[in-house]
Parts: sequence; C-alpha cells; structure tokens
Amino acid sequence: MADIKKRRAAFRPSKRRLIQLYAALLYNANLKGFIQGKIYTGNAKALCVPGLNCYSCPGAIGACPLGALQNALAASGKRAGWYILGILLLFGLTLGRTVCGWLCPMGMAQELLHKIPTPKIGKSRITRALSWLKYGVLIVFAGAVPLWYALRYDLPVPGFCKYICPAGTLEGAVGLLANPGNDSLFSMLGLYFTRKYVILVLITLACVFCYRAFCRFLCPLGAIYGLFNRIALTGMRVDAGKCSGCGACVRFCEIDVRRVGDRECVQCGRCVHVCGQGAISMVCGNRPLIAPGKAPSKRARRAAWAAALAVLAAALIWFNLLSPAASDTPRAGDGAASVGYALGERLPDFSVDTLGGGSFRLADAVGKPVFINLWATYCGPCVKELPYFDRLLREHPEARVLAVHSGLVTDDVAEYLADKGWSLDFAVDDEDGSFFALVGGSPTLPQTVVLNTRGEVIYNLAGSVTYEKLLGLLEEAER
Repeated sequence: MADIKKRRAAFRPSKRRLIQLYAALLYNANLKGFIQGKIYTGNAKALCVPGLNCYSCPGAIGACPLGALQNALAASGKRAGWYILGILLLFGLTLGRTVCGWLCPMGMAQELLHKIPTPKIGKSRITRALSWLKYGVLIVFAGAVPLWYALRYDLPVPGFCKYICPAGTLEGAVGLLANPGNDSLFSMLGLYFTRKYVILVLITLACVFCYRAFCRFLCPLGAIYGLFNRIALTGMRVDAGKCSGCGACVRFCEIDVRRVGDRECVQCGRCVHVCGQGAISMVCGNRPLIAPGKAPSKRARRAAWAAALAVLAAALIWFNLLSPAASDTPRAGDGAASVGYALGERLPDFSVDTLGGGSFRLADAVGKPVFINLWATYCGPCVKELPYFDRLLREHPEARVLAVHSGLVTDDVAEYLADKGWSLDFAVDDEDGSFFALVGGSPTLPQTVVLNTRGEVIYNLAGSVTYEKLLGLLEEAER
C-alpha cells in the first residue's frame, strides 16, 4: 500500500504544474478554434496575456505581449505604443519572471520536454554567457527589425515572430495546418516556413538536453521581465539574517542564476525547499506565497481554486458558446451554397461603406470582373501586394476592386492610407467579421476572391499574389 502511495505521489503534478496548465488553458480558451481551424478575432484579442502565447493560435483569446510590442514599434511613425508599454510595465513590476516560471505555456512545454530520459547538459560558464544572447535577440529581432522596416519601407515586420519564434510556428502555423479544413494553406508554405520549422525542431531538441533552453538563451519576453526581477512585487526573497552563504540554492538551480532572484531567476520556488536554513521564501509584497514551514489553510486553497475554476469555466462558456465571434461560419471550399463563396458559386449581393464616404455594392458591378482583397495593416504581405491591385485598377478600369480590412484594427486605417495615393475602394469589416464570413475569409491574410463577369467565384485563396497572377485572373474572369 505504501508503494502504491509513493508511485501516485511521484506522478502527481505539482501545484506549479497545475497553475501552468491552468494558464495555458485559460490563454487558449477558444477550444472551438481548434475544431474550426480559425483564429478568434473578438474584442478580447486586443488584450495581452502575460506569457508567450501566439496570437495566431486557433485557441488564443488574447494577444502575445511580445507580438504587440513589435507591432507597436512597426507603427511608431504613426502612433505611440502606450498600451503595450503600460502592459509590459504592469506585468514586469507586479510579476517579473514569475510569468516565466508559472504562467508561460512555452515554459511548461520546455520543462516537459526536459523530462525525456536522455543525457543532460548542465549549466556552466558557457550557458551563463549564452544567457545574454536573449538580450541581443530582443534588441535586434524584437526591436531594430520592426523599426527599420517601419521607418524605411513603411512595412510591419515583426522580426522575432517572423524569423524565430517557436511558439508562432507550433501554436500558430502547425495549429492551423493541423486542421483538415485548412489544407489550402499548404500552398502558401515557402522558405520562411521551412526555416522556422527547422528552428522549432532545433529548439525542441535543445530543450530535451538542456533545461528550458529557449527560455534561458533566446526568449526576448523573458529578457524584458528579467529586468524587473529585483523590484517586482512578486518574487523570491532571501532573509540575510538566516542565510549561511552555503550556495545550495544556486548549486541546485537548473537556471543560470548567480543569486536567488537575479535577472535569470524564473521564480519557480524550488530553492525554498533546498535551503537548509529556511532563509528563502516567495512573496507577493509582504505576503508569503511559499515559505519554509508555512502553507495556506485548506479553506484558503480551496477558495482560490474554486475562484480560478469559475473564471476558467466562464471563459470556456463565453468564447465557445456565447461570444458573437464563436458563431459557426462556413469555410471556403466547404460547398455552402447558401453563402456562395466556393468556386463556381455566386456571392450574395452585399453593400459595404467605403472609407471615402461612399459605398460598394456588388449588384452595381454586374458584368464586370470583381477583385476582393482581404488585408490588414499589421500584415506585411498584405501591404506589399496592395500596389498590385491599384495598378490593376489603373490599367484595367473595367474591373472593380474592393479591399476590406480585417475587423481587428490596430491602426487608424484611413490615416494609414491617406498618403498612399491608391484609388481602390477600401472598407473595414465589423468586429464580428461579418464580411469575412460572407466571402469565406481565412484566418490567414492576405486573401483574394475573384468573380467573373457572371458573378461566379473563380478564385478564393489565402496567400500573396503577384501582378502577373492578377492579370491572369483578370483574363480568366473576362472569358
């Protein structure tokens, strides 16, 4: 009987692991997104969660603070990123790297990978030196790259998300591609995806052999939170009067800390139980959260878990059943004749208000080829291809072109377009994504829908187009 209890205890998840699982599920409460293969675009997506969780994950209900930071830098020539600056300060000053140790899905994934039985790479002078690399990644990929492209080319390029982020590849790209309804997205895959997938595989392997390798060496969000560790409201504290200076806390820690609570410490709390002097505790303000010989009462623990589970249940019900963004909308190619956006079908008549003060009505374009472009200011490929549509309209005025911005608006779209000189009809979708649903909008932008002179859909795919591609579609639409 005693052996059975020991085995159960060995496999029982720790409180920290349960909190990590809870945070991962709460961040990705839109479970319906995994079934539909779609990204949630409701109002909650304007808010940032504390940990690294990809915005493009089908289950994500909030934005990633690192992605929001890069988007703010990309828009620095047009508006100040006060929101993301404030939210990073809030998370940093209240939690510091407690986010990394307790509230980050990527941190949990790395710890689980490290449990795979293999020879392990311990910390050393080399790993401590490599821990500075994440600050270089922060400065170059999360800072300089977005600023450079924004100021030089007026393009939103989130450098870290585009070139490195394993969370984006795993949660966003693989999460969407895993859904059978998104098989058309495979045609968009190219060199960037291949490179990022290789990076994901390398980081995954590194985490198997080296504890939290991504967190320690590459994560810019951890680099930011680490700057707040010593002043954060929540974190590790050492009672100097009790500390004997034995160094057990640092010796047994698998992170590259030099002292408890420094910039590398992820505040996991394991050192509390390692310290033989009872000198270490985890606190929030003056209130101990984990301390030697102290534990919250069963009533307090039960009340806390009851409140947390109530919040999670409310989030699951709202995002999967009650939220307007959770309503079922058919996908392009599903053959939904009532909607009529599959190939060979006709779009139902619609009318949208354009940014110029007029309107675009499909019935007014009878007998003309119609090009509908779904785009967003935060989408680099979208912005890059818009001049092709403008050129098409200027050289072939017999066509009609409508560019509809996603309902998720991060910029003032009218202000963004003011100095471009484009002659397209521009509109902005509503927050519920009604127009995107009407034409079978994909979770991935850009997307182009083309109607022939009989009003039939001849093209409806996500992915970038070239001017030559548009000319070929125009010729097909006029047959």
